[in-house]
Amino acid sequence: MTHQELVDLQGYVKFFLLLVVCIVFYSYAYSIYKRDKSGERDYEKYSSLVHDDSIHSQPLENRELKQEKKES
Repeated sequence: MTHQELVDLQGYVKFFLLLVVCIVFYSYAYSIYKRDKSGERDYEKYSSLVHDDSIHSQPLENRELKQEKKES
């Protein structure tokens, strides 16, 4: 392979890698949006955790209730 062919191949690989990363990022962002709109998870609680991070704060999710729902 010549130097020019390697540079061209490197450009194509970078382009397709960037395309894959963009697709993965936007699909993850869409899944977060869909879960928030369906009520499966409330991300507003997680964003307020930054301001209320003390040892005496209430937990965001009760794990015992989640396990009981899965068993039912």
